[in-house]
Amino acid sequence: MASAVKFEATSRFFGDTRAVDDVTLEIEEGEFFAMLGPSGSGKTTCLRLIAGFERPSQGRVHIFGQDATNTPPYRRPVNTVFQDYALFPHLNVQDNVAYGLMIVQDNVAYGLMIARVPKAERHRAADEALDLVALSGFSKRKPSELSGGQRQRVALARALVNKPKVLLLDEPLGALDLKLREQMQGELKSLQRQLGITFVFVTHDQGEALSMADRVAVFNNGKVQQVDSPLVLYDSPKTPFVADFVGSSNVLPVEMVQRLIGVAKLASLRPENIRLAEDGLVGTVESQAFLGAAIRLEVAVDGARISVLLPKGAELPNDGSEVHLAWDADALSLLEATNG
Repeated sequence: MASAVKFEATSRFFGDTRAVDDVTLEIEEGEFFAMLGPSGSGKTTCLRLIAGFERPSQGRVHIFGQDATNTPPYRRPVNTVFQDYALFPHLNVQDNVAYGLMIVQDNVAYGLMIARVPKAERHRAADEALDLVALSGFSKRKPSELSGGQRQRVALARALVNKPKVLLLDEPLGALDLKLREQMQGELKSLQRQLGITFVFVTHDQGEALSMADRVAVFNNGKVQQVDSPLVLYDSPKTPFVADFVGSSNVLPVEMVQRLIGVAKLASLRPENIRLAEDGLVGTVESQAFLGAAIRLEVAVDGARISVLLPKGAELPNDGSEVHLAWDADALSLLEATNG
Protein backbone atom coordinates (compact mmCIF):
# COMPACT_ATOMS: atom_id res chain seq x y z
CA MET A 1 0.00 0.00 0.00
CA ALA A 2 1.35 3.41 -0.99
CA SER A 3 2.04 5.89 1.78
CA ALA A 4 -0.21 8.94 1.97
CA VAL A 5 2.74 11.35 1.82
CA LYS A 6 6.40 10.70 1.12
CA PHE A 7 9.31 13.14 1.28
CA GLU A 8 12.29 11.91 -0.71
CA ALA A 9 15.55 13.73 0.19
CA THR A 10 13.53 16.95 0.16
CA SER A 11 15.02 20.39 0.83
CA ARG A 12 13.66 23.92 0.64
CA PHE A 13 16.06 26.84 0.64
CA PHE A 14 15.32 30.55 1.09
CA GLY A 15 18.55 32.21 0.07
CA ASP A 16 21.20 30.79 2.40
CA THR A 17 18.60 29.48 4.86
CA ARG A 18 17.87 25.75 4.75
CA ALA A 19 14.28 25.80 5.99
CA VAL A 20 13.96 22.08 5.16
CA ASP A 21 17.23 20.17 4.91
CA ASP A 22 17.30 16.75 3.21
CA VAL A 23 14.13 15.36 4.79
CA THR A 24 13.15 11.77 4.00
CA LEU A 25 9.88 10.82 5.63
CA GLU A 26 6.78 8.67 5.02
CA ILE A 27 3.30 9.31 6.43
CA GLU A 28 1.00 6.31 6.30
CA GLU A 29 -2.55 6.38 4.99
CA GLY A 30 -5.10 6.88 7.76
CA GLU A 31 -2.70 7.91 10.52
CA PHE A 32 -2.72 10.98 12.70
CA PHE A 33 0.79 12.31 12.11
CA ALA A 34 2.28 15.27 14.00
CA MET A 35 5.19 17.48 12.99
CA LEU A 36 6.61 18.92 16.20
CA GLY A 37 9.31 21.51 16.67
CA PRO A 38 10.13 25.08 17.70
CA SER A 39 9.59 28.11 15.48
CA GLY A 40 11.83 27.98 12.42
CA SER A 41 12.43 24.22 12.67
CA GLY A 42 10.99 23.43 9.21
CA LYS A 43 7.71 21.80 10.19
CA THR A 44 5.38 24.41 8.62
CA THR A 45 7.48 24.55 5.45
CA CYS A 46 7.06 20.77 5.16
CA LEU A 47 3.30 21.22 5.50
CA ARG A 48 3.36 23.84 2.75
CA LEU A 49 5.35 21.47 0.55
CA ILE A 50 2.59 18.87 0.93
CA ALA A 51 -0.08 21.48 0.16
CA GLY A 52 1.82 22.76 -2.88
CA PHE A 53 2.20 26.29 -1.54
CA GLU A 54 5.97 25.76 -1.74
CA ARG A 55 8.05 23.68 -4.14
CA PRO A 56 11.20 21.83 -3.13
CA SER A 57 14.60 23.23 -4.00
CA GLN A 58 15.78 19.62 -4.09
CA GLY A 59 14.11 16.22 -3.80
CA ARG A 60 10.57 15.02 -4.42
CA VAL A 61 7.18 14.97 -2.70
CA HIS A 62 4.81 12.05 -3.38
CA ILE A 63 1.11 11.88 -2.46
CA PHE A 64 -0.49 8.43 -2.57
CA GLY A 65 2.26 7.11 -4.80
CA GLN A 66 2.08 9.94 -7.32
CA ASP A 67 4.89 12.44 -7.78
CA ALA A 68 3.26 15.72 -6.71
CA THR A 69 6.43 17.82 -6.68
CA ASN A 70 5.25 20.09 -9.49
CA THR A 71 1.50 19.56 -9.08
CA PRO A 72 -0.35 22.81 -8.26
CA PRO A 73 -2.27 22.98 -4.96
CA TYR A 74 -5.73 22.79 -6.54
CA ARG A 75 -4.91 19.43 -8.17
CA ARG A 76 -3.78 17.77 -4.93
CA PRO A 77 -6.18 15.63 -2.80
CA VAL A 78 -5.41 17.71 0.28
CA ASN A 79 -6.95 20.58 2.18
CA THR A 80 -5.61 22.88 4.89
CA VAL A 81 -6.90 24.28 8.18
CA PHE A 82 -4.93 27.46 8.83
CA GLN A 83 -3.91 28.85 12.20
CA ASP A 84 -5.98 32.03 11.77
CA TYR A 85 -8.98 30.09 10.32
CA ALA A 86 -9.25 32.51 7.31
CA LEU A 87 -13.07 32.73 7.50
CA PHE A 88 -14.94 35.25 5.35
CA PRO A 89 -16.58 37.74 7.76
CA HIS A 90 -19.37 38.70 5.29
CA LEU A 91 -20.51 35.07 4.79
CA ASN A 92 -22.51 33.05 7.27
CA VAL A 93 -21.24 29.74 8.61
CA GLN A 94 -23.00 27.63 5.98
CA ASP A 95 -21.65 29.68 3.08
CA ASN A 96 -18.16 29.73 4.58
CA VAL A 97 -18.17 25.94 4.64
CA ALA A 98 -19.78 25.63 1.19
CA TYR A 99 -17.30 28.05 -0.37
CA GLY A 100 -14.90 25.31 -1.39
CA LEU A 101 -17.62 23.71 -3.51
CA MET A 102 -18.17 26.96 -5.43
CA ILE A 103 -14.62 27.19 -6.80
CA VAL A 104 -13.50 25.57 -10.02
CA GLN A 105 -11.18 22.83 -8.85
CA ASP A 106 -9.12 22.87 -12.05
CA ASN A 107 -8.84 26.65 -12.38
CA VAL A 108 -6.34 28.83 -10.57
CA ALA A 109 -8.63 31.86 -10.75
CA TYR A 110 -9.41 32.48 -7.09
CA GLY A 111 -13.07 32.91 -6.34
CA LEU A 112 -14.41 31.93 -9.78
CA MET A 113 -17.85 30.42 -9.20
CA ILE A 114 -19.71 28.05 -11.52
CA ALA A 115 -22.79 25.88 -11.43
CA ARG A 116 -20.80 22.62 -11.16
CA VAL A 117 -22.29 22.05 -7.70
CA PRO A 118 -25.85 23.42 -7.39
CA LYS A 119 -26.55 25.69 -4.43
CA ALA A 120 -28.90 23.22 -2.72
CA GLU A 121 -26.30 20.48 -2.94
CA ARG A 122 -23.58 22.82 -1.66
CA HIS A 123 -25.67 23.71 1.36
CA ARG A 124 -26.52 20.05 2.01
CA ALA A 125 -22.83 19.12 1.93
CA ALA A 126 -21.99 22.10 4.16
CA ASP A 127 -24.63 21.06 6.69
CA GLU A 128 -23.23 17.51 6.73
CA ALA A 129 -19.76 18.89 7.42
CA LEU A 130 -21.13 21.10 10.19
CA ASP A 131 -22.81 18.05 11.72
CA LEU A 132 -19.41 16.34 11.82
CA VAL A 133 -17.99 19.17 13.94
CA ALA A 134 -21.09 19.55 16.16
CA LEU A 135 -22.26 22.89 14.70
CA SER A 136 -25.51 21.82 13.08
CA GLY A 137 -27.48 24.70 14.58
CA PHE A 138 -25.05 27.47 13.64
CA SER A 139 -25.33 27.61 9.83
CA LYS A 140 -26.83 31.11 9.60
CA ARG A 141 -24.49 32.83 12.06
CA LYS A 142 -21.63 35.07 10.99
CA PRO A 143 -18.06 34.34 12.19
CA SER A 144 -18.21 37.39 14.48
CA GLU A 145 -21.05 35.71 16.38
CA LEU A 146 -18.98 32.63 17.21
CA SER A 147 -16.50 31.78 19.94
CA GLY A 148 -12.90 30.92 19.11
CA GLY A 149 -13.59 27.21 19.37
CA GLN A 150 -16.64 27.48 17.13
CA ARG A 151 -14.68 29.39 14.48
CA GLN A 152 -12.06 26.66 14.61
CA ARG A 153 -14.77 24.07 13.96
CA VAL A 154 -16.10 26.07 10.99
CA ALA A 155 -12.61 26.17 9.46
CA LEU A 156 -12.34 22.43 10.00
CA ALA A 157 -15.73 21.79 8.38
CA ARG A 158 -14.77 23.93 5.37
CA ALA A 159 -11.58 21.93 4.92
CA LEU A 160 -13.50 18.65 5.09
CA VAL A 161 -16.42 19.52 2.78
CA ASN A 162 -14.41 18.63 -0.35
CA LYS A 163 -13.58 15.23 1.17
CA PRO A 164 -9.77 15.47 1.00
CA LYS A 165 -7.65 12.35 1.37
CA VAL A 166 -5.14 14.26 3.51
CA LEU A 167 -6.06 17.03 5.94
CA LEU A 168 -3.28 19.47 6.84
CA LEU A 169 -3.60 21.36 10.13
CA ASP A 170 -1.26 24.31 10.69
CA GLU A 171 -1.26 24.94 14.47
CA PRO A 172 -5.07 25.28 14.44
CA LEU A 173 -5.38 25.31 18.25
CA GLY A 174 -2.80 28.01 18.88
CA ALA A 175 -5.32 30.82 19.40
CA LEU A 176 -7.46 28.91 21.92
CA ASP A 177 -7.20 29.04 25.70
CA LEU A 178 -5.84 26.01 27.57
CA LYS A 179 -9.14 24.37 28.54
CA LEU A 180 -10.64 24.76 25.06
CA ARG A 181 -7.41 23.59 23.46
CA GLU A 182 -7.49 20.39 25.52
CA GLN A 183 -11.14 19.83 24.57
CA MET A 184 -10.41 20.32 20.86
CA GLN A 185 -7.51 17.87 21.02
CA GLY A 186 -9.94 15.12 21.98
CA GLU A 187 -12.45 16.19 19.34
CA LEU A 188 -9.84 16.25 16.56
CA LYS A 189 -8.59 12.79 17.47
CA SER A 190 -12.14 11.42 17.58
CA LEU A 191 -12.98 13.04 14.22
CA GLN A 192 -9.87 11.59 12.57
CA ARG A 193 -10.80 8.12 13.81
CA GLN A 194 -14.35 8.58 12.53
CA LEU A 195 -13.29 9.76 9.05
CA GLY A 196 -10.32 7.43 8.67
CA ILE A 197 -8.35 9.92 6.57
CA THR A 198 -4.77 11.08 7.06
CA PHE A 199 -4.28 14.06 9.37
CA VAL A 200 -0.96 15.92 9.30
CA PHE A 201 -0.81 18.24 12.31
CA VAL A 202 1.87 20.91 12.80
CA THR A 203 2.51 22.17 16.32
CA HIS A 204 5.20 23.54 18.63
CA ASP A 205 3.26 22.17 21.64
CA GLN A 206 4.60 18.77 22.66
CA GLY A 207 1.47 18.09 24.75
CA GLU A 208 -0.71 18.37 21.64
CA ALA A 209 1.53 16.07 19.63
CA LEU A 210 1.86 13.42 22.34
CA SER A 211 -1.86 13.34 23.16
CA MET A 212 -3.21 13.11 19.60
CA ALA A 213 -0.71 11.63 17.18
CA ASP A 214 -0.09 8.02 16.21
CA ARG A 215 3.46 9.05 15.28
CA VAL A 216 5.45 12.24 15.74
CA ALA A 217 8.33 13.69 13.71
CA VAL A 218 10.48 16.02 15.80
CA PHE A 219 12.10 18.82 13.76
CA ASN A 220 15.02 21.10 14.52
CA ASN A 221 17.00 23.35 12.19
CA GLY A 222 15.25 21.97 9.12
CA LYS A 223 16.07 18.34 9.92
CA VAL A 224 14.04 15.46 11.32
CA GLN A 225 15.60 14.42 14.62
CA GLN A 226 13.39 11.40 15.30
CA VAL A 227 10.14 9.80 14.09
CA ASP A 228 8.39 7.49 16.53
CA SER A 229 5.24 6.88 18.52
CA PRO A 230 4.66 9.32 21.39
CA LEU A 231 5.54 6.63 23.94
CA VAL A 232 8.87 5.77 22.27
CA LEU A 233 9.74 9.45 21.81
CA TYR A 234 9.21 10.09 25.48
CA ASP A 235 10.80 6.94 26.88
CA SER A 236 13.63 6.52 24.36
CA PRO A 237 14.71 9.84 22.85
CA LYS A 238 17.60 9.51 20.41
CA THR A 239 19.17 12.96 20.62
CA PRO A 240 19.70 15.61 23.31
CA PHE A 241 17.30 17.91 21.46
CA VAL A 242 14.45 15.36 21.49
CA ALA A 243 15.09 14.52 25.15
CA ASP A 244 14.88 18.19 26.11
CA PHE A 245 12.07 19.26 23.77
CA VAL A 246 9.69 16.33 24.32
CA GLY A 247 8.78 16.57 27.97
CA SER A 248 11.37 17.54 30.55
CA SER A 249 14.59 15.59 30.91
CA ASN A 250 17.97 15.67 32.54
CA VAL A 251 20.68 15.30 29.89
CA LEU A 252 23.57 13.85 31.84
CA PRO A 253 27.06 14.83 30.68
CA VAL A 254 29.39 12.26 29.12
CA GLU A 255 31.76 12.23 32.11
CA MET A 256 28.94 11.41 34.53
CA VAL A 257 27.50 8.66 32.34
CA GLN A 258 30.91 7.09 31.88
CA ARG A 259 31.42 7.07 35.63
CA LEU A 260 27.97 5.58 36.23
CA ILE A 261 27.78 2.86 33.54
CA GLY A 262 31.12 2.92 31.74
CA VAL A 263 29.83 4.34 28.43
CA ALA A 264 31.18 7.60 27.00
CA LYS A 265 27.85 9.06 25.81
CA LEU A 266 25.27 11.61 26.84
CA ALA A 267 22.17 10.13 28.49
CA SER A 268 18.60 11.21 29.19
CA LEU A 269 17.01 10.70 32.60
CA ARG A 270 13.43 11.83 33.21
CA PRO A 271 12.88 13.63 36.56
CA GLU A 272 9.92 11.43 37.49
CA ASN A 273 12.11 8.30 37.20
CA ILE A 274 14.47 9.45 39.96
CA ARG A 275 13.88 8.61 43.62
CA LEU A 276 15.57 9.53 46.87
CA ALA A 277 17.35 6.50 48.31
CA GLU A 278 19.69 5.29 51.04
CA ASP A 279 22.48 4.93 48.52
CA GLY A 280 23.14 6.35 45.03
CA LEU A 281 24.44 9.43 43.29
CA VAL A 282 25.25 12.05 45.92
CA GLY A 283 24.01 15.61 45.47
CA THR A 284 22.91 18.74 47.33
CA VAL A 285 19.37 20.13 47.22
CA GLU A 286 19.49 23.66 45.80
CA SER A 287 15.76 24.45 45.59
CA GLN A 288 12.28 23.01 45.45
CA ALA A 289 9.07 24.09 43.75
CA PHE A 290 5.45 23.05 44.28
CA LEU A 291 3.83 22.02 40.94
CA GLY A 292 0.42 20.88 42.13
CA ALA A 293 0.55 17.11 41.79
CA ALA A 294 4.31 16.95 42.33
CA ILE A 295 7.29 18.69 43.92
CA ARG A 296 10.35 19.47 41.81
CA LEU A 297 13.74 19.38 43.47
CA GLU A 298 16.84 20.87 41.85
CA VAL A 299 19.88 18.90 42.97
CA ALA A 300 23.50 19.89 42.32
CA VAL A 301 25.69 16.91 41.40
CA ASP A 302 29.37 17.36 40.46
CA GLY A 303 28.77 20.73 38.81
CA ALA A 304 25.61 19.56 37.00
CA ARG A 305 22.02 20.22 38.02
CA ILE A 306 19.53 17.33 38.11
CA SER A 307 15.76 17.83 38.40
CA VAL A 308 13.80 15.33 40.49
CA LEU A 309 10.01 15.02 40.59
CA LEU A 310 8.53 13.69 43.82
CA PRO A 311 4.82 13.04 44.42
CA LYS A 312 2.90 15.52 46.53
CA GLY A 313 2.99 14.38 50.12
CA ALA A 314 6.46 12.83 49.90
CA GLU A 315 8.90 13.58 52.68
CA LEU A 316 11.04 16.46 51.45
CA PRO A 317 14.66 17.24 52.32
CA ASN A 318 15.64 20.75 53.29
CA ASP A 319 17.45 23.06 50.90
CA GLY A 320 21.19 22.57 51.29
CA SER A 321 20.89 19.00 52.57
CA GLU A 322 22.69 16.02 51.05
CA VAL A 323 20.59 13.44 49.20
CA HIS A 324 21.21 10.19 47.31
CA LEU A 325 19.58 9.76 43.90
CA ALA A 326 18.68 6.38 42.41
CA TRP A 327 16.75 5.04 39.42
CA ASP A 328 16.07 1.80 37.58
CA ALA A 329 18.62 0.78 34.96
CA ASP A 330 16.16 1.09 32.07
CA ALA A 331 15.36 4.71 33.01
CA LEU A 332 18.62 5.86 31.44
CA SER A 333 18.49 6.44 27.65
CA LEU A 334 21.77 6.85 25.78
CA LEU A 335 21.81 9.70 23.27
CA GLU A 336 23.56 10.34 19.99
CA ALA A 337 25.29 13.70 19.65
CA THR A 338 24.05 15.71 16.64
CA ASN A 339 24.81 19.01 14.98
CA GLY A 340 21.10 19.76 14.44
